[in-house]
Amino acid sequence: MDNITEFEKVIKYTFKNKNLIFTALSHSSFANEDKKHRRSNERLEFLGDSVLSLVVSDFIFEHYTHLPEGELTKLRASLVCEKSLFEFAKRIRLGEFLMLGKGEEHTHGRERPSILADAFEAVIAAVYLDGGIEAAKAHILRFIPKNLNPRATGVTDYKTVLQEIIQKNPEEKVEYVLMDESGPDHDKKFTVAVMLNSNVIGEGTGKSKKNAEQMAAKESLKLMGYET
Repeated sequence: MDNITEFEKVIKYTFKNKNLIFTALSHSSFANEDKKHRRSNERLEFLGDSVLSLVVSDFIFEHYTHLPEGELTKLRASLVCEKSLFEFAKRIRLGEFLMLGKGEEHTHGRERPSILADAFEAVIAAVYLDGGIEAAKAHILRFIPKNLNPRATGVTDYKTVLQEIIQKNPEEKVEYVLMDESGPDHDKKFTVAVMLNSNVIGEGTGKSKKNAEQMAAKESLKLMGYET
């Protein structure tokens, strides 16, 4: 409980429902070792990803009125990518507060970018469920750089590039499907397929689902004849 209280001070938000933040800080490796009492943060991560995208999209839409849709998309991608979320997570010392299984603890899971990025999104979802969209917005906007340069994002977001190509044909639909998940909790490997109207157009493998999706999109672009 002291751990949670300290984390609330760090993020400047006090939870009414403490179970939400307990779950947000519970990695799947920890939940698997304590199945009777714990849920992992994976479902919260799923929700947090959407809340983060909405808040960031709204912010850059309002503050960068001169940018076209394509540039807004790239700017958003630079703020919600794993690299950025990892840096945001370090600012609130998130790794110190995570509850990990023994395997992840021994393999330095507290420092792993994919774990910290996912947990950062889970915390966003916990704040959103506990305090609503305004609380989540206040939490997220703390991390948006004051001197944000939309022309220097330096991020190659293969999913975004693929989406921009596909959306030129409104009847086309892209979906990312998890095909395989293997390995111990501290060394997972994910395989994701890109589906275009139910047809597989690329596959990718990575240490996180997000990374696997990016690799799948990259392969799809290569097979379609686009330089990546």
